[in-house]
Amino acid sequence: MLENFNILLGVSGGIAAYKAVDLASKLTAAGAKVTTVMSEAACQLVTPKSFEAVTCSPVYANLWTNNVFQHEKPGHINLAEWADIVIVAPATANIIGKIANGICDDLLSTTLCACWPLIKSGCALLAPAMNNNMWDNPAVQRNVGTVKQIGFVLIGPAEGRLACGTEAIGRMAEPQDIFKAVEKIASKLDAEC
Repeated sequence: MLENFNILLGVSGGIAAYKAVDLASKLTAAGAKVTTVMSEAACQLVTPKSFEAVTCSPVYANLWTNNVFQHEKPGHINLAEWADIVIVAPATANIIGKIANGICDDLLSTTLCACWPLIKSGCALLAPAMNNNMWDNPAVQRNVGTVKQIGFVLIGPAEGRLACGTEAIGRMAEPQDIFKAVEKIASKLDAEC
C-alpha cells in the first residue's frame, strides 16, 4: 500500500519517541521510503541509530551536521521536497507551538515550515503527546486550533496512562493507528493520480 511513497518522519522530544521507532518500522515494512528528522531533545530519548536500523536511511538531527547542506538546495528544503507525506510523532506542545507560530529554530521546525505544499494538501499528520495539563493549557489548545486551521491532520492524543502515571488524555496514538491514518492519506494521493 505504501510502496513508492516517501515519508518524512519528524520525531520531537516527548517520552513517546520510543513508539516512533515502531511506526518507522511499520512504514518501512509496508514499502515506504522513510527518512527521519529528530529534534535534539528526541535524540536524548531515542538514538538516531534505532531509526537508521529500521528504515535503512540516514537520520537528520541537526541543521549544521549530517551532510544536510551537501546538495544544491539547503537540506531542509531537499527533505521537504522529497516527501510525499510528513508525520510528526510524537508532536509535543513545543513543536506544535513552533509550527503554529512559524518558529524555525532547528532542523525539524525548519523542515516542517518548508513542507507547506504537503500541509495545505492534507498530507501532513501530527500525533500529539504530552501531559494532560499541558494538553488542556489554553495556549496549547490555541496552537492546536491553528495547526488544524492551516491544514495539519491530527490523530490523538488518546486517553490512557501517561509517563507521569496519570490516567488522562495526552497519550500518543498507537503506531498502528497512525499507520492507518497514513494509509488513508496515501489512498487519497493514489486516487488523485
